[in-house]
Parts: sequence; structure tokens; C-alpha cells
Amino acid sequence: MPTIDIVITWVDGNDPLHRAKRQAYQTTQKENTREDIGGHERYDASGEIFICIGSILRFAPFVHKIFLVTDQQDPQLQPFISRNFPENNIPIEIIDHKELFKGYEEYLPSFNSLSIETMLYRIPELSEHFVYFNDDFFLVAPISAETWFVENKAVCYGRRFNSNLARFIRWIKPPKQGHKTFGFKDAMLNAADVLHSKYFWFISHAPLPVCKSAYEKFYSTHQTVLVNNIRHRFRDPSQFNPQVLFYLLGEKENRCLFRPAKGKTLFLKPKANKKNYLSRKLKAADKNPEFLFGCINSLGEAPQEERQMFLKWIERKLNITLNNIRA
Repeated sequence: MPTIDIVITWVDGNDPLHRAKRQAYQTTQKENTREDIGGHERYDASGEIFICIGSILRFAPFVHKIFLVTDQQDPQLQPFISRNFPENNIPIEIIDHKELFKGYEEYLPSFNSLSIETMLYRIPELSEHFVYFNDDFFLVAPISAETWFVENKAVCYGRRFNSNLARFIRWIKPPKQGHKTFGFKDAMLNAADVLHSKYFWFISHAPLPVCKSAYEKFYSTHQTVLVNNIRHRFRDPSQFNPQVLFYLLGEKENRCLFRPAKGKTLFLKPKANKKNYLSRKLKAADKNPEFLFGCINSLGEAPQEERQMFLKWIERKLNITLNNIRA
């Protein structure tokens, strides 16, 4: 079994210091306040990091180490861990953006998840095999190391998506408030364009296993690609998804296995404001033994009743107590 680390990117956009820093750069370019580029929802924290960490400690005890990537912030995890996991032996280390961007400090501060994800492979002492989590990802069932790596090959849960079809969809997508939004699929398509690929692997909102050496090898000979993806302080429509780039590289080098994602990931977006939306999704999840991963999108934007419904459900699922969490 390979050594497997987990890397989580986290920001507390409610922190006055972080908000002031962000707003100072947003005022230089108005479009940076767009919802898809630098809207406040991208930075809101509603306690998701405790759910994320708790799910890993509960369902993935084989993990070697957890790295939490932040911008001069600390979520104060220890009281939560001491209360719910008093015998935890998985170390958790906070990595500041300054460590990631060492030698590239001119691109800091960064408020751009795609830029930060591009640099994760530079974490000191990071294992060759690691899994990337957004802070709103979580596990919903016990997993094994083979869920993510089999014979040292990363497992990609996704499906092939034709690049020309993605371009057509982007072309016909109607503008929103005078512009076309830059979405999840667009960054995947850009990864295919970097490698001149006719397709890309359409990934879901779920943990993403990758290999450090693939990034080291590629970026060492493609420095311009690296710099172009990290130089934007806020998201830019030219940027690519680094994990999709890895899966395309890994396929060529026989470093990946591909499995269907359908039925494996529970994606929740309670702010969708559809009647009985959350209760229906959670009941379906309880009935589906195939669900392994989850993502709760914009929890802070959900109605209070929906938010509390989810928190009670996840407390039961993980057998934890989420006392004193803002959510």
C-alpha cells in the first residue's frame, strides 16, 4: 500500500483581515467581484472544514498525513478533534501559501483556487501519492487505500468528454449579466487544450487522487504553462484544472485507472431552493450503499432549516458532534 497524504485547501473568507485583503485587490478590476470569478460565496466558511477533516479521520484511517493549505489562517481544529477523535494519530499540518509559492512570491496574495491547486505538488515532504480535497468535500462511507490508488496508479472517477462538444456548449451558453460565466467544465476543457487533447476526463466534485512526480516532470519543462496558470489573483477564463491535466498526462504514461463516477458522489447544493430538495437527496444517499464521497456546495447560503437538516444528517453519518460551529 503506498503512503497516501491528503491536501485540503481552505479559506475563511469571513475573517475581516482576509476580506480586507481580498477587497483591496478586487477594487482594481471590477469584474473580479463576479460570482464565477471572485464572488463572496467562493470564500465563505460555514464549518465545512470540520466535516471534511472529521470524515477523513472516521473513514480513511490509513491516511499518512493531512496538509491544510491556507493564507495565514488557522481553523483551530484541535478542540474538535480532541472531542470527537481523542485517539487520532494522523498528523495535520498547516501549509501557508508562502510555502507553496516560494520563488513565485510576485503572484501572492492569491484568491484563486485554480492557481493554488497548481502549486500543491510543491508542499514540502508531500508524499508521491496524494489526494486533493476542497474543504467542502467529505467521505460518507469507509474506504480503503485502493479506493484511490491501485498498484500505485491513481483512480480517476469520471468519464470522457469530447473537447469539441464542450466548446460548442460553451459557445451556445447564454450570457449571464452581460458575460459568459467561467464554469467547472471550462477549466477542464482548458486542460485538454494545454495538451492538444480531443477529449478530457469529466471529474465530479469529489476527492481527486494524483501523483506528485507527474507535475514535477511536466512543469519542469513547461514553466510558461505553470506561470500562466498561477499569475491570476482571481479566477480567469484562460485557466485549466490541474487535476484534469494530471489525468490526461497519467493516461498517456499508464499511471491512472478510470472508473465511472455515477452513483459514487453525493453532490448537494441546498441553495438551489427546490421544494424538499435536501431531504430527498439525503434519503437517497441513505439508501445507496455505493455512495463514497460527498460535496456540500455553498452551505452558508442554504436556508436555516436546510442547513440544520444537513448538519444533523452528517453528525449521524460520521458519529461526531459539531458543537460551536458557525454552520
